[in-house]
Amino acid sequence: MLATLTFLLASAAPEAAEAAHQGNQFGIATNYIVMQFVSFCILAVVLYRWGLKPVLTTMDERQHKIEAGLKYTEEMRAKLEQANLQSEEIMRKAAFEAQAVVTDARKVAKELADRQAQDTAAQTASMLAKAQQAIDLEHGKMMAEVRGEIARLVTLTAAKVLSTELSAADKARYTQAATRDLTSV
Repeated sequence: MLATLTFLLASAAPEAAEAAHQGNQFGIATNYIVMQFVSFCILAVVLYRWGLKPVLTTMDERQHKIEAGLKYTEEMRAKLEQANLQSEEIMRKAAFEAQAVVTDARKVAKELADRQAQDTAAQTASMLAKAQQAIDLEHGKMMAEVRGEIARLVTLTAAKVLSTELSAADKARYTQAATRDLTSV
């Protein structure tokens, strides 16, 4: 088979046959390999410089952005947990303070109600005392009027019993005497 391949190469191009005889017995042309190697190196440099290098740079930038984003996310998660803990602590303190305020308000309300009840009782007692004084004063006036009326009636009765008309001075004297007797009783 190798012989057939060489024969085909020799008949196709005399240069190829010559290269095949000069080179390896497998039919490898070194000048073509060198040219292909140089072309590959140029292609590799071009691809690396304008194709692969920007892609790698972009991938590195994205990797850094992703890492920064993950780091930021972790920081924010930690801050959120801390904020939640602070919020819960503030809520507990607020509930405690609210309970204290409610307790104080109830205590103050009870004290105020007790004080108002005492004030009302004092006012009621004062009003009763004033009413009693007014009643006593009115009773004294009525008694004085009644005594005066009784003395006048006694004097009139005495005048009728005696069937004489008394002078104004006698009437005044009898009235005073009757009033004195009634007041001493």
